[in-house]
Amino acid sequence: MTENTHVPKHPLRRYLWASVNEDLSKKMVFIGGPRQVGKTTFALSFLKTPPKNETHPAYMNWDRSEHRERLLSGELPANEKIILLDEIHKFARWRNLVKGFYDTQKSKLSIIVTGSARLDYYRKGGDSLQGRYHYYRLHPISLRELDPTAKAKTVQQLLRFGGFPEPLFAGSDREHRRWQKERQDQVLRDDLRDLERVREVSLIELLVHHLPNCVGSPLSVKNLSGLLQVSYDSAERWLTILERLYVCFRVSPYGSTRIRAVKKERKLYLWDWSQAPEGGPRFENMVASQLLKYCHWLEDTQGLRMELRYLRDTDKREVDFVVLRDGVAEFAVECKTGERAVSPSCIYFKERTKIPAFYQVHLGSKDYTHAGSGVRVLPFERFCKELDLP
Repeated sequence: MTENTHVPKHPLRRYLWASVNEDLSKKMVFIGGPRQVGKTTFALSFLKTPPKNETHPAYMNWDRSEHRERLLSGELPANEKIILLDEIHKFARWRNLVKGFYDTQKSKLSIIVTGSARLDYYRKGGDSLQGRYHYYRLHPISLRELDPTAKAKTVQQLLRFGGFPEPLFAGSDREHRRWQKERQDQVLRDDLRDLERVREVSLIELLVHHLPNCVGSPLSVKNLSGLLQVSYDSAERWLTILERLYVCFRVSPYGSTRIRAVKKERKLYLWDWSQAPEGGPRFENMVASQLLKYCHWLEDTQGLRMELRYLRDTDKREVDFVVLRDGVAEFAVECKTGERAVSPSCIYFKERTKIPAFYQVHLGSKDYTHAGSGVRVLPFERFCKELDLP
């Protein structure tokens, strides 16, 4: 086992901390995100007194029978300025219960609600909580969150173990493999059955095992349906379910008829980028995750409308990502593991679109601007620093 040199000496302050801390004085805060991304640990960091762990009286978990009984009877922890309600969305009438707590205690109590994929799904099912909370999506740990100096060796650590706290801080290939298997089993056996009524769990499991092979390429749902021997609609529905469960996310194409852009096929990436094949696909997946985190961060903290897209035309020229802010392209990003020459596709689309900035990011050390096109070529770690990515 290789020693992990990136375990924080002090508890890691997550990138959303300041925004959530500010919002807690105004509204409830809901924290969603993938299983085992650190939502509960993050919520516990807001407690005012030790111990900042699950034994604190302000922490209430619906899965614990004694907590469940107290919550149903309206009994909240005494003399606490903040309470954490974990997995409370498993209660069928949880919205009204939380609404009652907030409406009667909001002048003296802050409330954080955390949960699995169902929290995001079920919070959209009614408007009884409208205007009473802010929702945040917590992402895996990224480069500058783990290492503010953004060193190249930290990039390699993230590529190897991913951004989920447990395997990243364990720094062990063995523990990483065990964690991946156990997490996948939990998602398929627990979260899937809780969220959706599906009988074909074994086929969805087959789909999950196949998804790493699809990373970074336009995804043909028709081909997937043939592989699984199910209808197109079933394959599309299962992909949507896996997106809701934070297993994968898809990126839609961007462009106009002027550049003959493709319009339909989306590209697929995994929330745990360490599942992607090593080399180019894994690096591209990590960059996709970093850019999606940037988009969600601006949406959740600033109220901006952000989108992550990609560029591809009918002649198969492609640039991996385009970030849009309020419908306007902000910058484009091409990923290369090596220090190669500027991608011809970057030069082509730079000349034919109004996208103001093109970046080609890589895992080497070269940093320059291409004289003919203005495309910036730079290491991934420098790209993250210059754009102030979370």
